Amino acid sequence: MFCLRQVCLFTLRHYQARTLSSDLLLSQINSCTHEDEVFSLVGRNKARLSEKHVGIALNMLWQLQKKKPLLLRTNDYIRNHSQFLTLCILAENKVEHMEDEAIVDTLYSILRLNVEDHDSLAEALVTEAWKRLERQVLLSLPALSKFALCLYKQRRHFSPVIGKVAHIVDMKLNSIQDIRILSVLMISISDVISQSFRDRLLQKAGQLLEEKDEVHFNYAKRILQFLQNVKLRYHPLLEKCNKIFLKSASRLDIHSISLIFGLYEQLGFDNAEFRLVAKQLLSETIDDYYDPETFAKLFFTLGPMAGSRVRERLLVTAVRMAEEFSSHQVLVILKTMQKMKCRNSHLLKKMASILHKHLDSYHVLQLVKLAQYLVVLRCHNLELFAKLKMLLFGFLKSSVIPADTAAIIRVLAMLPSLQVEEIIINKAAAVLPQCRLHHLNCIATAVVKWNHYDQLHWQNSSELCVKLLQKLNDCGFQRLQKANNLNLLLEELTHVNGEWFAEVLSEETMAMCQRLIDQITWANVLQLSFFLIKTNHRCPSLLDRIASVTVENIDKIHPFEIYFILFLFSAVNYDPPANEEFFENCIQHLISNLSCFETHHLVLLGHVLAVAGYFPPVLITRIFNVSFLSKLDAQLEVLPDTLKQRVRSRLMKLNRAVCLECPEFHIPWFHEPYCQRVFRNSNSRINPLRQHVHRMLIEILGGSHYARISVLTPYYYEIDFECILDENKKPLSYMAQSIPLDDVEGIHLRRDIKDEGRKALPPGAQRIALEFLDSKAFSKDSRHLKGEPALKKRHLEMLGYRVVQIPHFEWNSMVLSTKGEQLEYLRRHLFGVH
Repeated sequence: MFCLRQVCLFTLRHYQARTLSSDLLLSQINSCTHEDEVFSLVGRNKARLSEKHVGIALNMLWQLQKKKPLLLRTNDYIRNHSQFLTLCILAENKVEHMEDEAIVDTLYSILRLNVEDHDSLAEALVTEAWKRLERQVLLSLPALSKFALCLYKQRRHFSPVIGKVAHIVDMKLNSIQDIRILSVLMISISDVISQSFRDRLLQKAGQLLEEKDEVHFNYAKRILQFLQNVKLRYHPLLEKCNKIFLKSASRLDIHSISLIFGLYEQLGFDNAEFRLVAKQLLSETIDDYYDPETFAKLFFTLGPMAGSRVRERLLVTAVRMAEEFSSHQVLVILKTMQKMKCRNSHLLKKMASILHKHLDSYHVLQLVKLAQYLVVLRCHNLELFAKLKMLLFGFLKSSVIPADTAAIIRVLAMLPSLQVEEIIINKAAAVLPQCRLHHLNCIATAVVKWNHYDQLHWQNSSELCVKLLQKLNDCGFQRLQKANNLNLLLEELTHVNGEWFAEVLSEETMAMCQRLIDQITWANVLQLSFFLIKTNHRCPSLLDRIASVTVENIDKIHPFEIYFILFLFSAVNYDPPANEEFFENCIQHLISNLSCFETHHLVLLGHVLAVAGYFPPVLITRIFNVSFLSKLDAQLEVLPDTLKQRVRSRLMKLNRAVCLECPEFHIPWFHEPYCQRVFRNSNSRINPLRQHVHRMLIEILGGSHYARISVLTPYYYEIDFECILDENKKPLSYMAQSIPLDDVEGIHLRRDIKDEGRKALPPGAQRIALEFLDSKAFSKDSRHLKGEPALKKRHLEMLGYRVVQIPHFEWNSMVLSTKGEQLEYLRRHLFGVH
């Protein structure tokens, strides 16, 4: 008994000593302030290191690096150290004995130290964690999110283990109350989730963002990345994230700002207020960005919205720094120059000269984008284009992905040497059966261009192009006829446009959409509306269905989406069966959610409603307010030029419509200087058709002093021809014909609207406005007038005109094939004789 007691006491003392020693070692590891201290401890205690020691040591190495600025980190030194290899071998041997959380922490630490994704330790840790998940060993939510992030960083986007993580998230979603954990899980599992699961994640994220008073902007960035991954522009979350960025503006650096701008661009979202804040932040610190990486991000972010002085500084710096740019940074600079519409020859030549050393490092889609940028920027470096063409041909020969093949063929047609080669025709023909509509459209656009070039230059490849176009048409029809899901069809149609689609597939596509009309829901009315706007179609059955679905589900549809739906109905000038109910419901929903709209969006909304004949007092009084207009002016300065011009034009048109149709609002006409400037800067010419018609009007009315051409009315409508008839329908002479017409050049000067021509008319006399309407005034394959021409007619009548509109399909018809028939047609319409 005594001997047994001595053995037990010895064992206990030995165990206690080892535990104390182990605890001391853990404490020493946790107290390290430099990686060499960790390695020294590892070297002296190899035999005593448990799985816990190993995990803590690897984690400590990352924590020490984490505290250092990015440029001062020594990851390479750590990975190449002999004791780091020792730690990795020990960890791999002890992985089965590690605790659940320790496995995840160790994996995370080694990945942050830039250990290769397929390193044996990384593989062992992932495998062990996966086994435990399969055995229903549930990690805590923080550990699960960290494990998911590790898998995402290893690019295991479609791995079965990610599917397992997604299943656990699906089961535990209601219990997740931390937006940080949820945002990490969302981006990690985004590639393996269903649409219904995606919607639940979006709802949960919106709920958590709403509940938290303060949310770190990094979590909002992850939400944007999730939306980008699932290719969804979801306005409720985008707006919430944008508010977080605005609140966190003072903490955003150039890296965060450029990332946010990049994500916004890919998601098709923009916010003028965030642009203003970013512009101010970056303009104040412009001198701080002196290394190529940060300067490229500054150029990308600030360039498109910079004023002339800052813009010039950016261009000068870009030229000076050009030689230091990486291949990716060169792409960023060229892309931004395209957005800026900047054709600075010095910078463009510099970029072209340094591109030669980078060309071989680009993958195929980067080369495609590069070629597009250079063509749009009008680069004239033929040697560079020759090398680009050679590389693209190399990729074309080996390409097996239809999307890549289509993109290469499309961009080859853009290059200066236009002649098509047989290899392109053969490659296109081989890939056609696998192509989606967008890819077919890309190839068709290229082939049509080559075919036109060959016909002009008597090349012998024209017959090959014609045969390929016929095969393209057949594949397009077959693709459409197989469609049985409206959502998938609309997704394919998103990027389809151009002459080939309009001429060949447009009618068949409309017929297919009508066959799938029962699949129109509140979730896809926006995409369908976009398609109808883009193709200029006025299809009553589809429009009626869109209207009824919108009214039934008005609370589920975001106000910004309602705007585009109304834009469709306003543009094509269509009244659904329950027209008043449709517009009133939509307007009420919009008025209740005006806070969702930026200032310039409210202007665009006001104009859309005005074209349809609606002027909600709340909206009109809000827009025509001094503080609103001041805010609008400030935000317009940071918007892209095209959007800026559109908003200013729509504000003028809305101002005109309110003055003419709603005088009770007492809104003044304040766009006189704007209109004068626009018309003074325009270079309008009278085309041969208008000259021809003008001569016929002179013949009908009895002299040049009876008709005026290209007349400006009050409120600056331009009308093709004007004449005045007295009460007996006899023409009245203009006292002074002050609009000279140069028969050679066709250049004309518009008459001032305050001239003699606007004097009061004799009793019973009437001013006639004669307008020629080309195909743009009508919906496709329709004789129904679109919204803008209908609005102009309404306003001209309010200004006292009798409006005579001559549609192109009547004037160009066989019925009016002779001059005599044309004269008789004009006479009937002018004098009202039918």
